[in-house]
Amino acid sequence: MSDAIAIDPVAHLRGLEAHLRRHIRGQDHVLPRIAAAFARGALGVTSPDRPRGSFLLVGPTGTGKTETFACATDYVFGPGHLVSFDMSEYQGDSAIDKLLGEHRDDPGLLGNALAGVAEGSVIFDEIEKAHPLVLDVFLQILWHGRATVATGRTLRFGRFFVGFTSNIGAADAIRMERSNLSGVERAVLRCVERELRPELIGRIAERLVFARLSPAVQREICALEVQRELARLRGGGFDLRVSAAALEFLAREGFHPQLGARPMRQTVERHLQDAVVRALFTSGEANGELVPTAQGARGLDIRRI
Repeated sequence: MSDAIAIDPVAHLRGLEAHLRRHIRGQDHVLPRIAAAFARGALGVTSPDRPRGSFLLVGPTGTGKTETFACATDYVFGPGHLVSFDMSEYQGDSAIDKLLGEHRDDPGLLGNALAGVAEGSVIFDEIEKAHPLVLDVFLQILWHGRATVATGRTLRFGRFFVGFTSNIGAADAIRMERSNLSGVERAVLRCVERELRPELIGRIAERLVFARLSPAVQREICALEVQRELARLRGGGFDLRVSAAALEFLAREGFHPQLGARPMRQTVERHLQDAVVRALFTSGEANGELVPTAQGARGLDIRRI
């Protein structure tokens, strides 16, 4: 764990769930389990011969699966301790060579990523797309806590959390929008059991189904993204506020029933940045309140206060 929590790790980890709730919206049902699993691993009560914790995060796209895992990792270890792999890049016959190396001088992308990294988290996104031989590597990591790369070096995962994400069952989750959460979870996990090998599923400690984001939740996410972007722009010297009308405009523009919150961040960033550029072009400064454009165009202007 990072120096910031070395003084009192128990007190720090006690605040993990609250931290997740401040940053993640619409997934309150999974946050206590994630916080508890990270606390068990970080405090050393799990087996040292296996990863500190293992997670399968499933559900529709844009619901915060990777973001939640990253948020927990940053809280426990500090920034820069998450290594991520996109399994859509490991589908072909050369996938295992790419991951573990082709020859005795090649540690592969996994070996390179973990070189000099003593602890942290590793996440493999879209696990269902990985080549079967890559899944065999995951079995070794989960059960024996290690993987050997082509150089002969053995990577040990006893000080790492390991996460997998998947969109398996996403269509069912979206179609069952009027069903209760427990029913959606059962349906999605049945899809997971059909798609993934049972020996792999059985070795993952936490199997968590993320819920589809309602319009109300996406509105909350919009407000979070706006505050994040305003803070970033403020660091660049732009003193901006957002009006209620501008926030409503961004929430409508960024909402997407299938893609979840992912388009929301892009929408917020694009409209706020475009408003700054327009203000700089017209007046040479960009400070004031963001409001919808008066001409009816789909955008925002900056009104001087």
